[in-house]
Amino acid sequence: MKCQAAILRGVGSDWEVGEITLDPPHEGEVLVKMAVAGICHTDEHFTTGDMVPTADLTAMMAAIGAPPAEYFPMIGGHEGAGVVAEVGPGVKSVAPGDHVGFSFIPACGTCRWCVSGMSYICDKGAMTMSKDMVTDGTRRRHVGDEDLMALSGLGTFSEYAVVSEDSVIKIDESVPFEAASLVSCGVTTGWGSGTVGVGTQPGDTVVIVGTGGVGINAVQGARAAGANAVIAVDPIDFKRDTAKFFGATDTSPSLEAAFPLVQEITNGVMADRVVLTPGVLNADLLLPALMLTRKGGTCLMTAVPKMELNIVPMLLSDVLFSCKTVKGLLYGGLNPRVSTPMLLSMYRDGNLKLDELITRRYRLDQINDAFTDMREGRNIRGVIEFG
Repeated sequence: MKCQAAILRGVGSDWEVGEITLDPPHEGEVLVKMAVAGICHTDEHFTTGDMVPTADLTAMMAAIGAPPAEYFPMIGGHEGAGVVAEVGPGVKSVAPGDHVGFSFIPACGTCRWCVSGMSYICDKGAMTMSKDMVTDGTRRRHVGDEDLMALSGLGTFSEYAVVSEDSVIKIDESVPFEAASLVSCGVTTGWGSGTVGVGTQPGDTVVIVGTGGVGINAVQGARAAGANAVIAVDPIDFKRDTAKFFGATDTSPSLEAAFPLVQEITNGVMADRVVLTPGVLNADLLLPALMLTRKGGTCLMTAVPKMELNIVPMLLSDVLFSCKTVKGLLYGGLNPRVSTPMLLSMYRDGNLKLDELITRRYRLDQINDAFTDMREGRNIRGVIEFG
């Protein structure tokens, strides 16, 4: 079938909206008619090159047997929701007409990591940055004579998406598509980071660095987990004000300005938990974040650094003698098949703000405007609506 999609041809390019061809779903695959797609900073990382390996890193990865990444041209988008249009042979969890959301990391349920409760590092997730389907290694997406990669094996910036069954989650028809779309990545990653990911306990002081689409949900999560104080750090006034609406008790325009604030709140003990959720995780953020972390506390890296970043300033003696934990985590440490219905249930019961996250709505042909607004800090979350 043919449909319209937003394609990125390389680092530094704009998104191009044009016609693509999708092959029918094969065994274990699902064709979804998209209703809503979310604009997430992860898509931007391919425009800037932050998530594109350098030649040296590619060679290093090849030396340890990592499959080669084939990023471009690619269909963007990894947040979304829609209606199942067709299923391939062997699909059991969904049927045509079902409403579904997505998981940007597939959860196969059978690999070592899934059965150990760590579906956020499912083996299939490592295979999604490829033009090949994770199901059988063949290709479904094309533009002219070229094959297309779909971000995270999804490619939600398209009127239709053909994906693995392991990447779709059936949702109740009463749930708005917009809400389900947000839970595909940003909400779940943020909520999990602010709760179980960083280990927030009742009474804790938690610092969230960066309050975009992920960080704002880390704020919601930390408060729901019982944090007594949640300090939101962001240089943009609009985002700091929004953080207060979502549960932040205090705000700061920078990490440096946060030091005296956290010292005062904790009587010099410092923060129990620090969560790093800026748009890009730069090396110079790590040392001050660790200095904000108390003895025995945890500093969690959720944001994406540049792929080649391998030298960071850290005071190792402080990490050792103060028994601090530095941790990296995907998807907030949550299982999408458990967290999606849980978070959507909380939303329906009024215990999770989702509608309020959406700042602006766009058509597919306005996708470059959507990313400009995100880049310039105008949005908490933008969404693309399909007709």
